[in-house]
Amino acid sequence: MVRKARNARDGGKDGFSRREREIMDALYKLGKATAAQILEQIPDPPTYTAIRTQLTILEKKGHVRHTSDGTRYIYEPSVGREQMGRRAIDSLLRTFFDNSVERAVAALVTRKDAEISDEEWERLARLIEKAKREGR
Repeated sequence: MVRKARNARDGGKDGFSRREREIMDALYKLGKATAAQILEQIPDPPTYTAIRTQLTILEKKGHVRHTSDGTRYIYEPSVGREQMGRRAIDSLLRTFFDNSVERAVAALVTRKDAEISDEEWERLARLIEKAKREGR
């Protein structure tokens, strides 16, 4: 069986290419938007046609939906940001941390640029204790 090599532009099942991430970031920020409004949000933007093409691809993947307002399409995310974040975390855990929550959390809290306040450490400790009590 021959497998297609993935490159940096391929997003994978739940992953996004750089442009797809930029479009999704813009949509989550705006809530609902036209392609032109999304284009305004993207640094070093591609052409309007490229944005429309990417939106069509994202719609086929199930990440975006649209409604019509006359001749304009109004786009919005199909899935809430938090749910999409959970999917992304699941993918990161599988891909980079061998499904180890411990390794992922260790990578986050030991980053040199991690700025974690005392209050955040306390909230994290409470979340961990609650998860332990619930048998997770």
